[in-house]
Amino acid sequence: MAEKKKEPVFHYGGQAVIEGVMIRDRTQLVTAIRKPDGSVTVDKQSLSSLYTGKARTWPLIRGIIVLIESLVFGIKTLMFSANEALEDVGEGENVSGWWVWLVLAASLAFAVAVFFLGPLFLTQLLPISRSSVLFYLTEGVIRMVIFILYLWAISLMPDIRRVFAYHGAEHKTVNGYEAGAALEPQAVKGYSKAHVRCGGSFLFVVLIIAIIVFSLVGKQALWLMILSRVVLVPVIAALGYEVIFFGARHTDSLWVKIVLKPGMWVQSFTTREPDDKQLEVAIAAMKTAVEADEGRPLIVTEPGPQQA
Repeated sequence: MAEKKKEPVFHYGGQAVIEGVMIRDRTQLVTAIRKPDGSVTVDKQSLSSLYTGKARTWPLIRGIIVLIESLVFGIKTLMFSANEALEDVGEGENVSGWWVWLVLAASLAFAVAVFFLGPLFLTQLLPISRSSVLFYLTEGVIRMVIFILYLWAISLMPDIRRVFAYHGAEHKTVNGYEAGAALEPQAVKGYSKAHVRCGGSFLFVVLIIAIIVFSLVGKQALWLMILSRVVLVPVIAALGYEVIFFGARHTDSLWVKIVLKPGMWVQSFTTREPDDKQLEVAIAAMKTAVEADEGRPLIVTEPGPQQA
């Protein structure tokens, strides 16, 4: 008899950080880090009502909130993981908040310039009328090519490859938990390192939606087209989240699989096979999150079906 899939208490998700994994549960942020001495430390931070309130369930609005979540949570977990590493190896003082926020601002400016303004300027150089559909398709293709080349390039960096392995550990752990597997390295290591709710899939969907949204802006003065590539980013992100939200709940649909397939392929750049120690860190974060949600010690003994 086929084993029944475990109904999750909450659709858990998170991200990889420096030597660790962050998992978001219903009310808090859980980050597990492998310290230089080999031990695993777990940090828990309560979430504000902005991230847990009713607005978090409103269509479109929730996408914008999730975008804010991703940025804020990324900063918090980056600070924690970096400070844990610096503390043990004695490489100076802890990373300060203002420095991290400055890096975030610079990163956002870089992302908008490279992935939204850059393709527009490059397309402007081609002999294509701004009033034609070909203009927006070309701009969209250039944006995707830049995005994929960027992922490929950073995946060659040793430090980033290690973070991507923790990303794979996060996905395997979430996939295993959702399938009812025991939260142990040997039980979850056979699960897929790709997940439909991954940020990589989300970003690829955003690139597709951007083509449609910018084509609706149409032929305008160049400064208006530049402005639209900046101010419409939250709108595009909100629409992209709704696509992922729908897809995650209809994974058995052939059309959903076709639409999300490119995003799943993108994850081949952003995830790597983790080792058992990296899985242990991801599992520590997941166990802590689930225990907090269930309000009792976690006991999961039923193995889930293995995935490719």
